[in-house]
Amino acid sequence: MEPQQEQPTPSLEDCLKLLKGERDEQRLAGLLLVTKFCDKDDHASIRRVYDAVGVQFLNRLLKTGMGNGGVSGSGGENREAYLQLSITVLAAFCRVPEIASSEDMVSKIPLILEIMSKDALPSSQKLLRMQINCIVKRKVKDNGLMPWENTGSQSVEFSLRLVQLLITTLSLDTISNEYPSELAMMVAAISKQFAVLHDALKFEALHLLSAIMSSKHSAPLHEALRSMNHDIWSTFIRVGVVAILQNRVAPAEKIQALILVESVISIVGEGWLIGQMNLASSELPVPADRCMLLVLESSRVEVAVLLDELAYLKYEASKNSSSNSESGLLKQRNLAVVFSLVERIIKLISNIGGDEGSGISESTIMKVISGLNETIGVVLEYLQDAKDHGQTKGDDLLASVRVVGSYLAETPLACEEKVRELLGFMLSIKGEDESSPFYSVCFLLPMLCQTTMEDYGCKVLVSSGAYKAVVECLIKLVGPDGSLIHDNGSIFLACDTVVNLLLKRDQIQVPLDDACFVRLLGALAYWTGDTDDLSAIMMASTICALIFDSTSEEALLQHPSFDKRLLNSLSQLIARSLAISGKVHYFYFDGCHCDHLADEGREEDMNHASNLCSKASLSVRVMWFIM
Repeated sequence: MEPQQEQPTPSLEDCLKLLKGERDEQRLAGLLLVTKFCDKDDHASIRRVYDAVGVQFLNRLLKTGMGNGGVSGSGGENREAYLQLSITVLAAFCRVPEIASSEDMVSKIPLILEIMSKDALPSSQKLLRMQINCIVKRKVKDNGLMPWENTGSQSVEFSLRLVQLLITTLSLDTISNEYPSELAMMVAAISKQFAVLHDALKFEALHLLSAIMSSKHSAPLHEALRSMNHDIWSTFIRVGVVAILQNRVAPAEKIQALILVESVISIVGEGWLIGQMNLASSELPVPADRCMLLVLESSRVEVAVLLDELAYLKYEASKNSSSNSESGLLKQRNLAVVFSLVERIIKLISNIGGDEGSGISESTIMKVISGLNETIGVVLEYLQDAKDHGQTKGDDLLASVRVVGSYLAETPLACEEKVRELLGFMLSIKGEDESSPFYSVCFLLPMLCQTTMEDYGCKVLVSSGAYKAVVECLIKLVGPDGSLIHDNGSIFLACDTVVNLLLKRDQIQVPLDDACFVRLLGALAYWTGDTDDLSAIMMASTICALIFDSTSEEALLQHPSFDKRLLNSLSQLIARSLAISGKVHYFYFDGCHCDHLADEGREEDMNHASNLCSKASLSVRVMWFIM
């Protein structure tokens, strides 16, 4: 018996001949063979196979697998096999970037989406991911992803769906970090459609812009948008937002619009709220302040609704429902957005209040102030509700204090009676991650600094005991923990408030707790120990002098935290401030009269003053101290 001859292994050329055959059966056989031995990294061979099989046959094979028959000899029983084969082949082709990003392949994305919605084929998901990755790397870099000029709504819809796939399949983190400039161009293209569309696609554009620009990974995108040669994209968004807010749309759409507004303002500033509203010269003119007024009114409505819903969830609804917890978190996130917008409008009105060239009328400003006043009243009622329920901890409460503080910084006497009633409570509020009040005090410092310039303001702060919160805040800011905060603005506001209290100690006739001020002495010594900041030295020495002037040697010695080392540090601090000022200062250290200690700021004067301070008793009486 003659030995059997081995069958020759098919070659790539044999497969290509089958793929170029006239009958579908030949092409199917060629595809089955080529998937078995064609190397996935051999792009040149994959390209030859793609050219040989042809676009039309691939389309027919894919549609056959989806039940839209086209390949001869296909039966219903083979449809799933055809679908699997077509997806596998397309995935292999998409390993070549030029094929994956070609118009032929991009046009198949809707079909792939349809397949994924009906059948969770892992290969189809893999194909889509590879395809979109190649589009990002090639099409986006060529600025060819958004072909919207002079095209119909179908093309716009397709492009929007493609962008949605980009951000869900590759993640915004990847795209924003690797292609921030390309993503910025994409945002600009979507923004134009957001402005000009007047159908359901307008909301699709809104959702995309909101998702892309408010992402926690959007910092590189924001920087890319700032560096663009023009900001027409922001004008488009302003026009689109106004169209949403001034019409009757679902509350969820308005929230999305407000989220988008907050993102845009974080990029270009509050001034964006006032600006051009017309895209064409033929349109009727729209007032430049329309966007600001609509954003304010929408934010005010949302503040009232969200606070009411949060109060219900916190104090009345069942605590056992996980859906309530999730709903509460979403409402808190939305509340943070609308609170931020209210604060930005407060800042905007503050900046343009005295600017006659702002283009905003006095009546508009008064309308805004009236609306803000009403909204702050609503927030104060929410805080009163929390006080009545004994709640002092929560990011929603802290955010409420922040927005109240922002408003009172500009109008310290607004809602005066209610603020006086709630002052102590507001200064006791802690965020979720805080063990003791801190940020709530910082938010109210601008108002407290202004009101304590008058005796009445000092009496309110001291009579409620709230002054201790200010002193504790200053200790945290300048003490050992202060290096983690770096907030000079809050430091000097707290210092000024403490100085105001100490200067009016006799007038307010309310005893102060010496213990917290002694601890403050230690924090001030730490703050100025190795600093060359003249403002810090002079401010700290002023507070020290005023504290010394209001106490006695016996009282200080009773505190274990006050020792000779601290005394020496404070002596050095006062001596340095004397040397810096270069003026005549009169000090009495229990009968030791020291004058002209720092006549010209000479080093020997500073040393002399330091020695005198060190040798003097602790009972320091400051007769005159000028910074």
